[in-house]
Amino acid sequence: MKKPTRRAAAPPAPAVALEDAPMSDIIDALAGGRVTATALTKAYLARIAAYDRGGPMLNSVRALNPDALAIAAKLDGSKPSAKRPLAGVPILVKDNVATSDKQPTTAGSLALEGARSRDDATVVKLLRKAGAVILGKANLTEFANILAIEMPGGYSSLGGQVKNPYVPALMDEHGIPVVQPGGSSSGSAVAVAAGLCAASIGTETSGSLLHPASRNGLVTIKPTVGLISRAGIVPVAHSQDTAGPMTRTVRDAATLLNVLATRDTRDPATERQRRPADYTADLARDAMKGARIGVPSDPADPLNDCYYGKLPPVGAKLMAETIRVLEDLGAVIVRANMPTRGWIAGPGTGMAVLNRNPLSSNKGNPTGSPIVFLYELKYGLNLYLRDWATNTDIKTMADIVAFNAANAKEALRFGQDLFLASDLTRGDLSEREYKSARAMDLLAARTRGMDAYMNQHKLDAVLFPGATGAAIAAKAGYPSVMVPGGFVSGADGKDTSDYPLGISFAGRAWSEHKLLRLAYAYEQASHMRKPPPGLPAL
Repeated sequence: MKKPTRRAAAPPAPAVALEDAPMSDIIDALAGGRVTATALTKAYLARIAAYDRGGPMLNSVRALNPDALAIAAKLDGSKPSAKRPLAGVPILVKDNVATSDKQPTTAGSLALEGARSRDDATVVKLLRKAGAVILGKANLTEFANILAIEMPGGYSSLGGQVKNPYVPALMDEHGIPVVQPGGSSSGSAVAVAAGLCAASIGTETSGSLLHPASRNGLVTIKPTVGLISRAGIVPVAHSQDTAGPMTRTVRDAATLLNVLATRDTRDPATERQRRPADYTADLARDAMKGARIGVPSDPADPLNDCYYGKLPPVGAKLMAETIRVLEDLGAVIVRANMPTRGWIAGPGTGMAVLNRNPLSSNKGNPTGSPIVFLYELKYGLNLYLRDWATNTDIKTMADIVAFNAANAKEALRFGQDLFLASDLTRGDLSEREYKSARAMDLLAARTRGMDAYMNQHKLDAVLFPGATGAAIAAKAGYPSVMVPGGFVSGADGKDTSDYPLGISFAGRAWSEHKLLRLAYAYEQASHMRKPPPGLPAL
């Protein structure tokens, strides 16, 4: 009698629901031996194949790390611990964060296709030291949305267009998502929202963490400039640039901040860093009790709680519901006009991809770009190309401009007007216009903005709907924490299914600990995060 053929056993399914599991559950499963790093990595790669490369084709992952499975296999014998809190945890990093392995670092640009780095960025070194599996590079708005004014959130010439996982199919006549994924850390946000990784790293200059986190129902921390090293990150403007975590929960964001917030001799801004020993230690449900929360309101319309113009009805309703939750938790709500609201967050915020309506989803960035960005861009990008980039003929910003012009059909779908303007500067930050603009930013955002507002009203934090407060905190170099706030629908005059809108808490320099406590209390009371429909377990 012929023996039946034995089939190879299918790999066991992960012991956690990856489509919506917080990183803390994944860490617990690894620590308890219920799943291995290899099984996790394979499962995430399968979800990327099914939903990012297939199905709705979210396009959030620009490139996979060819060594991811080999790295995971080496970690299968270890478990998360105090010294290696992320052992076996698969994480994506934005494709403007340098890695010294086989993965190129391109900022989404055709000009940098194939470019590699001489060393890991400091944040990557810290992730590897903590035991993380670098799963790959996340797509982004090209050059962190400083190439062209009309660039839609999530588009890059090398990586294509990222889609919002809550409304992935609805496109306008130009092939741009009606509900955009947010920019510029779009791929980092979408991948976490869709369950394609345990967590991710994004970057922000002004809104590039906050906006995609808001649009994808995530938590992020835009830290004080200098809390996380920028060494090895393709720059936009060193006075405002920072990296930050993208996660599903406040606790997960705090866990990653514990890993990433260290001093680094390669980034002088970190020398003045102030941080607690553990950002997760004091997260508490009652942290909102007695907290004074400022709500910048229009004095002409005190019932419309919005920093940036008037909220549409759905946004006003969501903000009112948020305030009600905070008051139920014992917060003291202080409504008062912010002195600089008329122009500090107006047209020219650049990175946030905001429109006149902060909840709108069309592609129009505010007209213009901050003067400071244009001067610091050429200076910083030339240094990055000199000190970090290898395996490329591109040595300066001028080389990128020339490459784009020579390959305009593929590289310049939306132009390069901001690069052209930046390339006209000297590139050494010696111009009087730059120094004056930077001084004015600090005066308006700090002295007359956040500091004055918070001191006058004795505030613990300032509340904003979505990413509408991104510019003032960013220009001051101050922190913000985004947390899911609810859902809205309708964009660009079209009916849409529901998609997320977050709320953000902003504060003074080095106040991440306090902001995380407040965000945690709100998160635990509201439970506003819901995973995208249509992306179930495989």
